Amino acid sequence: MLARKILVVEDEKILASNIRKSLQKLGYSVSEITKSGKEAIKKVAETHPHLVLIDICLAGEIDGVHVADIIQNHFHVPVVYLTECLEYKTLHKNQLSEPFSYIVKPVIERDLHFAIEMALYKHQSKKILYEEKQRLATIINSMGCAVIVTYANGSIQMMNPIAERITGWKQSEAFGKDLVEIVNLVDKDVGETIENLATDVMEAGEIFNLPENCTLITKDGREIAIGDNISPIRDRDGNITGAVLIFQDITKRKQTEAQLIRNAFYDGLTALPNRVLFLDRLRQTIERSKRRSDYYFAVLFLDLDGFKEINDRFGHGIGDDFLIAIARRLESCLRGGDTVARFGGDEFTVLLEDIKDITDATNVAKRIQDSLRLPVNLNGYQLSTTASIGITWNFSNHEEPATLLRDADIAMYRAKRQGKATYAIF
Repeated sequence: MLARKILVVEDEKILASNIRKSLQKLGYSVSEITKSGKEAIKKVAETHPHLVLIDICLAGEIDGVHVADIIQNHFHVPVVYLTECLEYKTLHKNQLSEPFSYIVKPVIERDLHFAIEMALYKHQSKKILYEEKQRLATIINSMGCAVIVTYANGSIQMMNPIAERITGWKQSEAFGKDLVEIVNLVDKDVGETIENLATDVMEAGEIFNLPENCTLITKDGREIAIGDNISPIRDRDGNITGAVLIFQDITKRKQTEAQLIRNAFYDGLTALPNRVLFLDRLRQTIERSKRRSDYYFAVLFLDLDGFKEINDRFGHGIGDDFLIAIARRLESCLRGGDTVARFGGDEFTVLLEDIKDITDATNVAKRIQDSLRLPVNLNGYQLSTTASIGITWNFSNHEEPATLLRDADIAMYRAKRQGKATYAIF
């Protein structure tokens, strides 16, 4: 093992020589002896010593304290001060407050050895701790999700770059602030602000998952859907020392889920509910009518008259645009709680909930016919249509949606046979 190099900075020539002899006797290598602060800084840069032994009251333009600060902070080399008596210790109490940070002149070999070994040990320990912190910080900063660490009182200790980007807060701004001030969360399912997240998880001592529809309000007021969890941080003894919140921006995932839901339950062309969603709503309505003897509803089955001719004459592009326009017309004829769906092709269904009697259903059918007769302007063409409409309602306590639709479909074909552009009641 190579002897550790020590730079001696002492302007008393005899004392410096004696220290050098003692150090060499103890097995150290004395790289240089210098009496100038400027020269000491230069020598540290050139020789890279393991430790610097420096006179705290060094004469010259730069005193020993200033030189030591530069060496420790810029070159990260440990320093042990040389001081003549307790008077100097009192004068420089800030620099000499740490144990084993100084040696009183005249130097005793045993004390010199002990002070140097302790200084080297402390420096190595600090270096290892610093490297561990840097490694941990590198890992956290490299994670693909936002990370916020709090102290035991719930105030923010650190944020990684992704957390800064999502929240809009810089770590320098957020440091020491309560987590709630920086991470403003709302549970969209209940419309309530989520407070004391760090405090709650530390008190419970277990991991909390964020709510399914958790929204983060950023520094500039934007709303971002986030997900993941917050966990207590424990030391080696199991004591909770803080909390760590890990989260991701799941806006794209939510949009994808919403699109999948739309694809599953809505018609891709008209954006109306499709057959699956209509049957589900009809099933719920049937169950509702079973619980209320005075609850009536009706189903209308519509087939556009003459749509095939429009499609054949003007092409599928115009035909699709025409169906979209008809969908908007149908929506305008209904109340907010009613449902119009595209069943396929030029067939549409309507669910009218909570009606008084069959008259309400026939009035809607008439309103639909009047609306469809108004021409639609597409690419300079004035297009209009009518519909054959079959109507059924829950007078006979239907149990299944398919039965209601079958009856409405039968009524619709009767309307077709009656000359189209009309309605028939099953």
